[in-house]
Amino acid sequence: MRRMIFLIASVLVSGLFLYLALRDVPLEQIVENIRQAEIGWMLLGALTVALGLWTRAIRWRGLVNNKVPVLQAFHMWNITMMLNQLPLRAGEVARSLLATRSGVPLMTAATSILVERLLDTLLVVIWLSIALTQSPTAQPDAVQVAALFGVASVVGFAVLIFFARVPAVPHRILALMERLLPFLKRLHLERLLDHVLDGIQPLTHWRTASHAILWTLISWGVSLVTFCCLLMAIGIRENVVLMATLSLTLASFSIAIPVSVASLGPYQGAVRWAGDIAGLTATSVGLARVLSAGFLLHGVNIAVYAILGVAGMMAMGVSLGDVMKAGEKQPEAAEIAPSA
Repeated sequence: MRRMIFLIASVLVSGLFLYLALRDVPLEQIVENIRQAEIGWMLLGALTVALGLWTRAIRWRGLVNNKVPVLQAFHMWNITMMLNQLPLRAGEVARSLLATRSGVPLMTAATSILVERLLDTLLVVIWLSIALTQSPTAQPDAVQVAALFGVASVVGFAVLIFFARVPAVPHRILALMERLLPFLKRLHLERLLDHVLDGIQPLTHWRTASHAILWTLISWGVSLVTFCCLLMAIGIRENVVLMATLSLTLASFSIAIPVSVASLGPYQGAVRWAGDIAGLTATSVGLARVLSAGFLLHGVNIAVYAILGVAGMMAMGVSLGDVMKAGEKQPEAAEIAPSA
């Protein structure tokens, strides 16, 4: 019953966001724009989607002490991204469980995914802050807020690393907060704090941290190329790098909405918002082209995830039912490992 309610809610959320994104835009114009998209740029975009998955698999492999062979790590990442398109989004849990086949402890796999999300969020916030300062439509106050937000994110990240290196400090702070606000004890925050500090622990070692940061930059750079290629395919040439950066970062935040069908609706809404900020939606033609790009970007990504995900399951000898059932039996792993 709970699963059915979640599925219905996902469909309704996707429908609502699609309505908001498509308002005042003829659907036939979007279909026509996609039909006329340049196939060469589309193929290049699809190839860079696959390359981006490969670079993220290399990053994750380093976070689990290279215990997983490179090709298997690639297959696991592809399965993760394919399953994350489903309403229940069991991809991260499935990856943690598949990693145990290579001798990776479940907690190590789960905390490695926490590190991935932390690095990804930090980079997205910084990129978005920089992109907003370059927007032709941004107000000076908004630019200042964006810059301060980016700086605050870097400072916050540094504080988290410090806490992971000296865990006694955050525990003392938590104990003080619980003395001042006794109701906090009922939330069992100490256990959550331990999970977070354990997850960040790999970043306190310079070799692991440098590997993770380097491949984070490479993987997001590849994703930026993907967005540029697919925007070019749809005919967007003006401010293409700015538009690609805004679309990539805002779409990344939209994917974090757990209740939707493959992020359909929130994703297109994020790309439309990116077009507004980049100054590309002033005309009806521009707005239609931006929304067409939103559907093309989303569609190409999902198609590559599906093809490579199925190939990964075949290579590893697992079925969709196997990984979904395994995910349902591991609620603690799902709690620690947020979805992509």
